[in-house]
Amino acid sequence: MWASVTLLGGDDGCSSPPGVGKGGQEPGCEIIHPPRDGGIRYRGLTPEEVQSVRFLPFDYEIEYVCRPDREIVGPKVRKCQRNGTWTAMGHPSRCRECPGAEAPGGRWGGNPSCTPSVCPPLDPRRPLLLQCDPGQATKYLYELLYNDPIKIILMPGCSSVSTLVAEAARMWNLIVLSYGSSSPALSNRQRFPTFFRTHPSATLHNPTRVQLFKKWGWTKIATIQQTTEVFTSTLDDLDQRVKEAGLEITFRQSFFSDPAAPVRNLKRQDARIIVGLFYETEARKVFCEVYKEKLYGKKYVWFLIGWYADNWFRIKDPAINCTEAEMAEAVEGHVTTEIVMLNPENTRSISNMTSQEFIEKLQKRLGKNPEETGGFQEAPLAYDAIWALALALNKTSAELVKKGLRLEDFNYNNKNITDEIYRALNSSAFEGVSGHVVFDASGSRMAWTLIEQLQGGVYKKIGYYDSTKDNLSWYNNDKWIGGAPPADYTKVITTFRFLSQKLFISVSVLASLGILLAIICLAFNIYNGHVRYIQNSQPYLNNMTAVGCTLALAAVFPLGLDGYHIGPGLFPFVCQARLWLLGLGFSLAYGSMFTKIWWVHTVFTKKEEKKEKRKTLEPWKLYATVGLLVGLDVVTLFIWQIVDPLHRTIEEFTKEEPKTDTDVSILPQLEHCSSTKMNTWLGIFYGFKGLLLLLGIFLAYETKSVSTEKINDHRAVGMAIYNVAVLCLITAPVTMILSSQQDAAFAFASLAVVFSSYITLVVLFVPKMRRLITRGEWQSEQQDTMKTGSSTNNNEEEKSRLLEKENRELEKIIAEKEERVSELRQQLQDRQQLRSRRRSSNPSREPSLPLVRCLVSEQADKLGRGNCDGSRVHLLYK
Repeated sequence: MWASVTLLGGDDGCSSPPGVGKGGQEPGCEIIHPPRDGGIRYRGLTPEEVQSVRFLPFDYEIEYVCRPDREIVGPKVRKCQRNGTWTAMGHPSRCRECPGAEAPGGRWGGNPSCTPSVCPPLDPRRPLLLQCDPGQATKYLYELLYNDPIKIILMPGCSSVSTLVAEAARMWNLIVLSYGSSSPALSNRQRFPTFFRTHPSATLHNPTRVQLFKKWGWTKIATIQQTTEVFTSTLDDLDQRVKEAGLEITFRQSFFSDPAAPVRNLKRQDARIIVGLFYETEARKVFCEVYKEKLYGKKYVWFLIGWYADNWFRIKDPAINCTEAEMAEAVEGHVTTEIVMLNPENTRSISNMTSQEFIEKLQKRLGKNPEETGGFQEAPLAYDAIWALALALNKTSAELVKKGLRLEDFNYNNKNITDEIYRALNSSAFEGVSGHVVFDASGSRMAWTLIEQLQGGVYKKIGYYDSTKDNLSWYNNDKWIGGAPPADYTKVITTFRFLSQKLFISVSVLASLGILLAIICLAFNIYNGHVRYIQNSQPYLNNMTAVGCTLALAAVFPLGLDGYHIGPGLFPFVCQARLWLLGLGFSLAYGSMFTKIWWVHTVFTKKEEKKEKRKTLEPWKLYATVGLLVGLDVVTLFIWQIVDPLHRTIEEFTKEEPKTDTDVSILPQLEHCSSTKMNTWLGIFYGFKGLLLLLGIFLAYETKSVSTEKINDHRAVGMAIYNVAVLCLITAPVTMILSSQQDAAFAFASLAVVFSSYITLVVLFVPKMRRLITRGEWQSEQQDTMKTGSSTNNNEEEKSRLLEKENRELEKIIAEKEERVSELRQQLQDRQQLRSRRRSSNPSREPSLPLVRCLVSEQADKLGRGNCDGSRVHLLYK
């Protein structure tokens, strides 16, 4: 039988050295190569890395190991000193054959039993593989298989060699039993059908981790791994197990050499429970970044592999820029899981030894510090592997006897004997010095798992887990920085920012009073519609203004409704109500005032020759103008509602962490009325309304000095337009800017509506009420004509009207007289010219002076018949 010795197993529970130099660029000691018939344990390095590394860092230790038939002579361990040399270099280390090596090998007896050989020398042409080199392993494997004696069992050590040997062994019907392989890939029964191992698979950590997740109530897990096969396979297995347990791996990060970006991603994704799978040197890099990102403390829990050195975070590493104190702070409180390689219970094994007795005998035989001996931790696994093999062969021998066969009958073509050995190993179950030995369906050892926690910089045992019996032995001595296990994720509590109810109620009261005022004004205007003074103010337009103010004030109520009052299903209807009430209210109220001021400007600021035509503008044209403005709004709103209706949208703000609970985060949200093309629609709406407001201001300014009887309140209308325009032009952009502040946005928008409505109603209607109440002008135009002359004279309005009428008549007469005077002057000039020509030929008598004076007098319209010649006075009145 042949077994390879495990010297290098980076994926089998060994940590890689700190600060390994590449290409001689890092300070340290030049690498030493192994002696003849021996090897060196480069802890944490793979065979590929050994080939590429030239220098090893300071304080790094190497260990000489000889093959089984040799013993070490000289220093077994050397350490890299600060001066760049290895310790005790003056004393060479070599492998020497052990004495008395005469017998070529052991032989099975008939009981069955085995008499072992004593240190049989191997063929010097076949030096034993010591560095887990798969290439060399292939060479030695074929040399063993094609040389006598026939091999029954192959016993490789590390995973890289076991993978090659176990995959090839099926071709020779050989059973493979390993004591030092942990790669999860070796659990593939289709690829390795005859493989067994007493070293548990690295995936054995996963049932323990899942058990701890359940114990502490965690359901969301994050992982970060180094990109190597052993860690990737382990993480794939963990992913499957957490899904079966109803848990979830929410974030999965990986890195090759630099963990900075993955650690930042874990921080950004709010990872709380983190499983880390990486070698020891990478662990220092990871936790240096963990310290920088503050990904530690009472809110976080890290799960690491337990086979790191106890002081791994205190080792000086040139690859990181964190101090020892910073590293100690970052790793405090993390939990480790480690395969139990030595039975923690003081029970006797099948060899009649307890685990402590085994260690004492092993230390006595070694005669040196066990920590300086390669493979010391795996020694119980190797010891139990020999027992598992012996028991399986005993059982197989007994079964073969029943079939008339012997173990000696085995050959590489005899699958029946291989199947018997397979069944015997597969059913193994006994107590060994490493614990209960049993294999699962994939041939992997089922063992206990040790659970430790770093408390105050020291690892403390907090429990064991037996996955075969699903038994968790707990010491209840786990300690947490926050006093209790943290939550597995930050619980986000969604809270809506609702409008202040005091503000809403206050503005609603003002709006209600405004609606009442608008109703009173409307009723007053309708009731007194027959009064001439009211009639001269275009009462129908004023009625539209009152109705528009009512609608605008009614829009205050849906503006203040939010999730505090209504559910999400009703919110779109509230959004539409806001839009329609405000739009139609503005069009009616402002549109009617705009129509008045536009008509006044059109009539009284144009040229004289067009004035007469515009004085005859019919009232229906005014109503048509208002209808056009309202119609444009209706069409725009209808298209908006059909094409891109308003709906409920949620604005999220920055998460807030309460001071009392670190595991809870508050996410404020605010409801908005919005649509897909909201900015486009608002641009159209505000653009059109803004132009109307600016044009209204211009028209009001142009007509401020005009006085007309047809619209006797146009100055009040102009004042109202000024106020409405200023409020709207200020409020619209401000509310857009303050849209994320619900109270401020509502206050600006609603108070602008309320104040503009109040101003409009007060300016337009209150003076009319006061005039009618104080002066008693309640009669209609028909009643006014039936009054006596004295009462008419007392009416200042009637006097003014009569004076204006008389003034217009006088102006007309004066114009006619002036035209007649002009004609007479022309005739006089003609006559004078004629007389001057006659006088030159026949002087005649001059016309009488009084008549000429009468004809050319500027006061001709005031001369009586007694002042001028009666025969010629008729010329003035043709």
